Amino acid sequence: MLSRYLRACAAVLFLVLGATPVLAADIIVFGAASLSDALKEISADYRVQSGKTVAVSFAASSALARQIEASGGADIFISADLDWMDYLDKKGLIAPGSRENLLANRLVLIAPRDAATPIVIAPHFDLQAALKGGRLAIADPDTVPAGKYGRAALSALGVWSSVASQLANAEDVRVALAYVARGEAPLGIVYETDAKAEPNVKIVGVFPEDSHPPILYPAAMTKDAKPDARAFLAYLSSPTARAVFEKDGFTVLGK
Repeated sequence: MLSRYLRACAAVLFLVLGATPVLAADIIVFGAASLSDALKEISADYRVQSGKTVAVSFAASSALARQIEASGGADIFISADLDWMDYLDKKGLIAPGSRENLLANRLVLIAPRDAATPIVIAPHFDLQAALKGGRLAIADPDTVPAGKYGRAALSALGVWSSVASQLANAEDVRVALAYVARGEAPLGIVYETDAKAEPNVKIVGVFPEDSHPPILYPAAMTKDAKPDARAFLAYLSSPTARAVFEKDGFTVLGK
């Protein structure tokens, strides 16, 4: 687990400290990996409308939060769960009054596009048999939001103990998605939006919403955020950004 965390942090450090486009940007955003497609599009739209450049670094929310704690580097943080935003908030690293729950998502079970048939997800469903000796791709359930939601759901359904020894742990949800897309794992747990973004997988089951905590994406400015960050944070709730988020399958909250 430590090695995965270090690799994720190294990737973030490269983007923040070693990449010229990031250093030259007007606004730096640290975003959960599941936001990759939407935030890239929204950032490009914002540059056209405002003339301001936005650089976004994507990784597991856990790695991004630890990086902000260690040495800052971000103006805005968007987490895939409340826990990692709470973590930074309690340490006084979030700008007071800037935090809001921006998005919601759903948790799904995926398989390679041409592989499995639909699976009925219900208490004590036979997930182990469905794996057929393979591994279940899942983001690290100890630290990464998608993995934590996945473990919570499988535990609530009475299934976790039967598959806990058959996991293909990934450093973030997009890596778990890739394992299934490449056929390296017969099944995986990701967000609905990730599954929609990858043509080489299909959704074979949707986890009941009451089997895990609500999947919420809080967004906030960091305590040392540049002045330009406030306008981009507001833009994330604009009709233009909302249309992009909804196109990618997110539920937009609030405004």
